[in-house]
Amino acid sequence: MQISEPLARRITIPHFGICRDRGTFGFGDVYTWTALCADTKLIAAYRVDRRDEQAAYSFIHDLAGRLANRVQLTTDGHKAYIVAVEDAFGGDVDYGMLVKLYGAPQGEGNERRYSPSECCGTRKRRIIGKPDYKNVSTSFVERCNLTMRMSMRRFTRLTNAFSKKVENLGHAVALHFMFYNFGRIHQTLRVTPAMEAGLTDHIWSLEEIAALVDAPDLALAS
Repeated sequence: MQISEPLARRITIPHFGICRDRGTFGFGDVYTWTALCADTKLIAAYRVDRRDEQAAYSFIHDLAGRLANRVQLTTDGHKAYIVAVEDAFGGDVDYGMLVKLYGAPQGEGNERRYSPSECCGTRKRRIIGKPDYKNVSTSFVERCNLTMRMSMRRFTRLTNAFSKKVENLGHAVALHFMFYNFGRIHQTLRVTPAMEAGLTDHIWSLEEIAALVDAPDLALAS
């Protein structure tokens, strides 16, 4: 099971006058937390929230409640994970942390501001249990983050396509992961992640996914 650095998406704040809602959830930066099974490529849990200890606690406890067996878990170096994983799993997990080391930003001006620093190394740490060091990796979940950026326009960098309401962001992320898990064939697996995980026996159509919406919600949307 791999967990990545929460993926950021900025929600707009009015630039005129004083925004009374500054600091309220939904104004400013909002992050998408994701947990992916490295074997089936299934998104086992996700959360749209702040990037703080409380969000990490809720996210990890949600993940732990969805797992039937002991797993090996890898996270990045976000320190909030350590307490959250220990509280949610206790000792019933093999938990390793992958810390990436970055060099100094390159370029000048906007190029320096918006270009990511070069990763110059990694450091692996055993946190709980006996994780297999060769499997301490976040590569699959980081590739899944790229799929998110490519599939949802609101995650494209440096555009005005960002979500204007946190509720809209949450709905878009939920729909994306539902389709990713149940309706989209994974190129490596040749089936959907949900089929690989044994959760379903067929590729879900868009009609099947839409039918999950409650009738009152459908009436409201129309």
